[in-house]
Amino acid sequence: MSLFFRLKLNVRSVAAACIVLVSTALNAEDITLDDIAIDGQRYYRATITNSSWEELASQGARYESPYKVSLFNPQHGEDSARLWSQTKSVAAYGVGVAGAMTLLPTSITNWDKSDDRLMQKWWDNVRSGPVWDRDDFAINYIGHPYFGGVYYQAARKSGYRQWDAFIYSFMMSTFYWEYGVEAFAETPSIQDIVVTPVLGWVYGEWAYNKEQQILARGGTVWGSEGMGSTARFFLDPIDSIGRGVNQLFGQDIVKAGTGYIGISEQELDNGLTDKQVKLQLSYRIGGGRTESNISRYSYLNSYHEQTGDPVSYSIVGISAGTSMLQPSSAWGLASGWAPTISLGLYFTPSLSTRLSYARADLKQHHSQHSVTFEQYSLDTQYYFNTEQSLRPYLTAGFGESMRDKDLSQKAFQINLGAGLHYQLAANWALQLDWQQHYSAKHKQSDRQLNAQIVYRFGQGASN
Repeated sequence: MSLFFRLKLNVRSVAAACIVLVSTALNAEDITLDDIAIDGQRYYRATITNSSWEELASQGARYESPYKVSLFNPQHGEDSARLWSQTKSVAAYGVGVAGAMTLLPTSITNWDKSDDRLMQKWWDNVRSGPVWDRDDFAINYIGHPYFGGVYYQAARKSGYRQWDAFIYSFMMSTFYWEYGVEAFAETPSIQDIVVTPVLGWVYGEWAYNKEQQILARGGTVWGSEGMGSTARFFLDPIDSIGRGVNQLFGQDIVKAGTGYIGISEQELDNGLTDKQVKLQLSYRIGGGRTESNISRYSYLNSYHEQTGDPVSYSIVGISAGTSMLQPSSAWGLASGWAPTISLGLYFTPSLSTRLSYARADLKQHHSQHSVTFEQYSLDTQYYFNTEQSLRPYLTAGFGESMRDKDLSQKAFQINLGAGLHYQLAANWALQLDWQQHYSAKHKQSDRQLNAQIVYRFGQGASN
């Protein structure tokens, strides 16, 4: 058996390394570092866990469908026990986050802080949602994606691939937070349900890879282990807190860390196969500091960008542009231009879905005073001629329009339309579409002409 062993060592860790080597040779899948004796002193270190989908032995076997979810049926080496442990930690820490949110001004969070009839308030909020909320920009578009990325990494570091980690982030942000903890204080938010897991996917994958880069430098940032530890905490606070709790109590209270075992079979030139075991840890065994030259050597080339994942965050796209809004006569408003932004998932060259929002100050017909007119929609697009740069498409979905932020005047709408998508490059595209928004409340239709530029994250479009 060939053994590729990469472990961050220090002066007092040679004996521990020998223990790991022997354990690997005997049974690589049962390795544990929970209780190791060095010079007569016992040290606690976490159990090794698979934590990288790219390093699992099953990575050569592609899923039957690229969007198949293995979250509840892990059969490819994913560490479901670690994910469940992390989930319980998130649930506990979330209560503390909710407590901190109650200390912020109501003008920022829009939270109802009264404690009267909590369960009734929760049910009323759940029943009346979701709505388009008006929380502070930093909370909606920085805070929520950040915590979406934290949820994402809990699954990603447990050996799940990107799509599974995204589904986990969606479930946690929607059912645990929006319809769970936060629903005690406010109505679930439409954009948070979408923005948290989607942009959380982009941030979470970036943070996951950034931590691997830090480990590849021996756990340092700008040559400092302290800066490295601080950076890793902010990249993934849940995992960092879990490691700290385990060290404090000297046992695996939380399954945390980023060590993994990769086992694969390689075909040799003579026709035989050779089983290879790769062991990587982000824990230092023993006390004292690690020699910097050993750190650099032991983590050399241990950082891996995602490879071969059938679905990556490249399917996420964000677009911005302008729209000509033409409200029906029921609104009593003149037409006008509005900035528009969309966030979507481009599942295949033929299929995508987008959440779009437009807002403008339009003049009233009778008074010429300006009032705020808002429109959001959640639509699905089907593209034709996908082998070419110019792709006609049809779009359909639903949404709401609202005048002057008055909930009593909002109108639910069904959307239909058609457009053109022009692929400039893998990451960039232009799109132009026309939509008709029919409202049963007003028995009339609003019209909207949209022009936007689209940016796809990661590698972008595959063709």
